[in-house]
Amino acid sequence: MNIKKISIIFAGTPEFAVPALEKINLAGFEIKLVLTQPDRKSGRGMNVKKSPVKQKSIELDIPVYQPEVLINNKEAINKISSKKADILIVVAYGLIIPDEILNAYNGHIYNIHASLLPRWRGAAPIHRAIEAGDKETGITIMKIVNKLDAGPMIMKEKLSVSEEDTTDSLSKKLSDIGASLITTLLNDIERGKVIKLEKQNEENVTYAKKINKLEAIADFNNSPEVLCQKIRAFNPFPMININFEGKSLKIVKAKIYNKEINHNLATGKLFLHGEDLLLKLTSGILKLDEVRLEGKKTMKALDFIKGHQVMKINSAYQ
Repeated sequence: MNIKKISIIFAGTPEFAVPALEKINLAGFEIKLVLTQPDRKSGRGMNVKKSPVKQKSIELDIPVYQPEVLINNKEAINKISSKKADILIVVAYGLIIPDEILNAYNGHIYNIHASLLPRWRGAAPIHRAIEAGDKETGITIMKIVNKLDAGPMIMKEKLSVSEEDTTDSLSKKLSDIGASLITTLLNDIERGKVIKLEKQNEENVTYAKKINKLEAIADFNNSPEVLCQKIRAFNPFPMININFEGKSLKIVKAKIYNKEINHNLATGKLFLHGEDLLLKLTSGILKLDEVRLEGKKTMKALDFIKGHQVMKINSAYQ
C-alpha cells in the first residue's frame, strides 16, 4: 500500500513547543516552514534572543519565518499559503491565525492545548490549573477554528497534578505528552485513518486569562493553601513576591507551616523560628524554602537567613 507522505508547517514559540517540533521531525515528516515570533530583548542585559523554537529549527536546518503579526499581513498570508503544506500544526505560537489561513488549509490546522478542554481555554492553562488547585490536567489535540480554543477535539490525555508541581515542571511533562499525541495524529492522518471529532461542551467552558505581573504581589489575606498554589502556579513566571527591606523578594518554594505559634506577629512580615524562615498571613503561616532577592540568584532559605537580619522568636509558645 502506497502511503502519501504529508507535509507540515509548524507554528510555535516557547520551550513548550520544542518537543513537538523535534518529534515530528524525528518521525520523518517534511516540515516545509517553521513560524515563530520575532527575536525579542530579554534578561537583565536586554539582549536580543531567538525563541526556543527558532533555535531548534536552526539546529534541525528547517527554514524559519518570523512575522510580527498575521492578521492583515498579506505578505505573511501569501508566504504561508504558497508553501502548500498539507497540515499546519500550532503549539503556543502566540499569534492569532487569520481566516485567510484557516480557509487556505481547509480545516487541516491542529493545535496542542495544555488543558483538558473545555476547561481552561486561553493563554495560561497550566498556571490557572495549578492556581485553582486542580488535581488533574492534560493535553487536548483539537482543530483550530476562528474562536479561541473552541474547535472540535480529537485526542486527550490526562495527567495528575502533584502537590510539588510548578508551572515549569508541569509544562515539561505536558509538552512531552503533546509531542507524542500530535505525532500519533499525523501518523493516523498519513495512513488514511478516519479522525473522529468531539464537540466541546460550551456549558463547561472556563477561561485561563493571561498572567498579569500585578497578580504576583502576595496577598496576605489568601489562605496558606491558596497562596501555596499561587507560588507554584507563578513559578517560573512571574513569581509571587513580597517586599523585604525595600526590595522584591520572590518566593520560589514554600509550604504550609502547621505548628502553632502564639505570638503577636504582624501580617506580611518575615520571622525566624529555629531554622525556619516563616511568613505571617492573616489566617496562617508559610514556611519559605527557597527565595530570590531582587538582583540575586535563587537561594535556600537558610542561606538567605545568613546574610539578612530577620526577626527571631525563641519559642513556638510565647
